[in-house]
Amino acid sequence: MSHPIYAHHQDLLTSAVHAIDSRGYWSPYEENPRAFGDDSIEAGRQAFEAYRDAQFYLDQPGLIGRGGGEESPYGISLNVSYPKCGADALVAAAKSAMPSWIKAGPDTRAGVCAEILSRLHSRAHEMAFAIMHTTGQPFTMAYQAGAPHALDRGLEAVAMAWREMKHVPYRATWEKPQAGKPALRVEKDYLVAPRGVALVIGCSTFPTWNSYPGLFASLVTGNAVIVKPHPGAILPLAITVAVARQTLKDLGFEPDLVSLLVDTQAAPVTREVATKPDVRLIDYTGGPEFGQWLEENARQAKVFAEKAGVNCVVVESTDDYKGLLRNLAITLSLYSGQMCTTPQVLLVSREGVRTPDGTVSGEQFGRDLAMAIGKLLEDPARAAEVLGAIQSPATVARIDACREFGEVLRDSASLGHPQFPNARVHTPLLLKVPASAQDAYGEERFGPISFVVETAATTESLAVAERLMRERGAITFSVYASDPMIQQLAEDVALRAEVSVAFNFTGGVFVNQSAAFSDFHATGANPAANACITDGSFVADRFVVIQTRRPAP
Repeated sequence: MSHPIYAHHQDLLTSAVHAIDSRGYWSPYEENPRAFGDDSIEAGRQAFEAYRDAQFYLDQPGLIGRGGGEESPYGISLNVSYPKCGADALVAAAKSAMPSWIKAGPDTRAGVCAEILSRLHSRAHEMAFAIMHTTGQPFTMAYQAGAPHALDRGLEAVAMAWREMKHVPYRATWEKPQAGKPALRVEKDYLVAPRGVALVIGCSTFPTWNSYPGLFASLVTGNAVIVKPHPGAILPLAITVAVARQTLKDLGFEPDLVSLLVDTQAAPVTREVATKPDVRLIDYTGGPEFGQWLEENARQAKVFAEKAGVNCVVVESTDDYKGLLRNLAITLSLYSGQMCTTPQVLLVSREGVRTPDGTVSGEQFGRDLAMAIGKLLEDPARAAEVLGAIQSPATVARIDACREFGEVLRDSASLGHPQFPNARVHTPLLLKVPASAQDAYGEERFGPISFVVETAATTESLAVAERLMRERGAITFSVYASDPMIQQLAEDVALRAEVSVAFNFTGGVFVNQSAAFSDFHATGANPAANACITDGSFVADRFVVIQTRRPAP
């Protein structure tokens, strides 16, 4: 019998499954931070302020000290201290907590996960400030991407896994007729069982959006989860773990099903815990080097890794040149290019860009794009809301190092923030290089760095994009082309490179954006990611089916 919490959330879960099946727009979580009134924003800010210069409380086993060390990209002091627990103690506690969770069944587990998400939603503004001051996202993005959109992704994973588990019946009777003899009859019971302890490795730029799919996909399928945040963005996932543990406890389950593992840049623990025999699932978002290390060394675990890629844009023609420039300017500037979906390479041929007003040369296109970025960011208040702040000083250093790679079409400049004078705010760096300069543009340059790559023809642009995406991987591929023949060639490139493609975005939809319940985020079939968020394999690989057979009377 399922827990009463399942009945409470059954309609929500059913609606989520319907949204997955239909792939249209749907979200149960409010994405406008002002929909609850300005009082809720201020309450969230005060809740965040209470964490500063304080100790974050978590009642976890294996306490060996306290740690932290996050620094706000906006230049304010955080000084939050978190409990540091031994990995062995957390793994042991996770294993001990799992038996009753397994026996609770898919319905109950889905209901409990939906309740955790609901409680996280009630603290969305608090989460937004925590994300803003650890990642550098502007407040509106921190709220939307870090709270409702991340919750969408978490619920999507729960609903997808719930649907997959419900395909397995609880009991069946197998009966095979025998000529002239009594039929053979066997009673069979089926139990959805987890793989083991799961490890979720958070990233520094989108700690909730990138972590919730793996966290909730593993938890709902019966696995206990250890959450290991990036040392630079601990607070959002610490809040998440605290809410999950309290919810589990309130509903009669062991809180050690979810725990927080804190480390520092100077003393990392991820390699050690990732290779423990009891860790059977790993979700990772981050750089390709460590993602590859996990795939090669954590052999006992199923690794779901989203790594870096080189996202490309091919510009051939457009029916709305101003809309194209405006869309690309926002795309390249949004959160200072610190998104795994941000394009880095913009390929335009010397034949130019065909528009309703005539052909624009490739050289002019570069200048026009630089001017569009400048116009977008000329107002300081709007620039702050678009750019946010740079999460890591290493990204600022990368901007400086990349200037020598090509002709500077628009230089990156440091901007003052209207609220935070010490914020790390830098405008995008736009460079122009020839197609032969692959050493410059042919690897990920994380941050607000992009290249206008001049080719001989659109066919060469498509060939360069295909080579990059096949060799380096990509999560997004964008094409501006009015000619159906060019569109078909681009679709063929996307199919061969196994990357999703977007055509002719000139309005309010940007290639950076990925909508839960509708978009498959990454394909899992090129070097940028070995998994898709969220498809059937993302959830089905997290559980197995144990069957029991007995002769039927």
